[in-house]
Amino acid sequence: MAVVGGSIAGSAFAGAAARLGADRVVVLERSPGRLEDRGVGLCTHNDRFDELVRAGHLAADTRRHRLTVRRWVTRGPAGEGDGPHGRGRLLWDQPFPFHSHHWAVLWQALRERTPERVEYRLGTTVTAVGGDDGGAWAAQADGVRHPYDLVIGADGYRSVVRAAVCPQAAPEFAGYVCWRGSYDAALLEDLPGGAAAWPEEECITACYPGGQVVIYRIPGLHPGHTQVNWVFYAPTPAWLRLDGPTSIPAGTLTDGRLDELRQLAERQLPPYWAGVVTLTPRERTFLQPVYDLAAPRRTAGRLLIGGDAATVVRPHNTSGAVKALQDAHAFEQAGADGGSWSSLLAAYDRERSAAGRELVDLGRTLGRAQVTEAPDWSRMDEPTMAAWWQHQLTGSGGFGGHALGRPEPSS
Repeated sequence: MAVVGGSIAGSAFAGAAARLGADRVVVLERSPGRLEDRGVGLCTHNDRFDELVRAGHLAADTRRHRLTVRRWVTRGPAGEGDGPHGRGRLLWDQPFPFHSHHWAVLWQALRERTPERVEYRLGTTVTAVGGDDGGAWAAQADGVRHPYDLVIGADGYRSVVRAAVCPQAAPEFAGYVCWRGSYDAALLEDLPGGAAAWPEEECITACYPGGQVVIYRIPGLHPGHTQVNWVFYAPTPAWLRLDGPTSIPAGTLTDGRLDELRQLAERQLPPYWAGVVTLTPRERTFLQPVYDLAAPRRTAGRLLIGGDAATVVRPHNTSGAVKALQDAHAFEQAGADGGSWSSLLAAYDRERSAAGRELVDLGRTLGRAQVTEAPDWSRMDEPTMAAWWQHQLTGSGGFGGHALGRPEPSS
């Protein structure tokens, strides 16, 4: 089997393929070096994490940071200030049973659990794939087609494999962006009140008209260290050109564009949280437009897609890594049930296509409620926040990801 893409989804699928007994598993990763420099943060619900540990996809001692409360805040009314240390007016303390992770630390934990016989080929760009019910192939820049029994696309939202499985499916721009950043938590001492003004178990959501910023700590690359991670949902900058799925990588934003971010933070956020954002070094700041994608199918012949290649879910769901690992788990379970290639692929497609659509729909609902059609935050208090939140989740169990092993959909 070949796995196109070696990040979190790719490593999970490679491990699953090896545990199923594949004679040879090759991971084709276009990046020429290891992926430890990817510093974004992500979260896993405590229950979803425990399920993935029991299923063998994660180690129980995977380094993570414990979060217990999501504190929703906004700017104080004019003339009334923003409270102690400028942390803003409290809207709601929401129970938040999640772990936070550093992307690279979680990826490394997955790599360490991947059987040694899995071959990682770094610096390998797959340019095309194809196949039928009898087999599959993957080609590189030289055009040579290398045959496999199965090609798995875990190559992200610009997936080459998805283009072969369902060429009509493409990411759709949601109408707003997220600025992102991370840095060593020691820098918080430069703020009024320092790091002590922000308890370590708090995930902060600072709301303003037209957007919000979500801020939490994550493990550092080295044990004993923590980092600050933030995601700032905002209107699309006038200078951003969206000719296709894109992002502005860390370290490439100009002084003028960084100033635009700083001004937005200082104008819209409580002072402490504006300071948290503006402490971020240029080399740790980047911008990602927000996209949706739910591929209408996940398999074609002997091709299969998972992770962001199959579904791109807005970050509001807090389910991205769980989604990828559950995709790999569903693939492994379908293979363990035995039978033919066609039955394996059909079972995987049936379960995960339905789950992916539900997650994308929930992401759209959360995006509307929290960004594009957000309430007047100045009128919100704890009871109205709790009711507003519950309304968003009506009919969905997908915040933080569905429970592993939920009943398979009937159609």
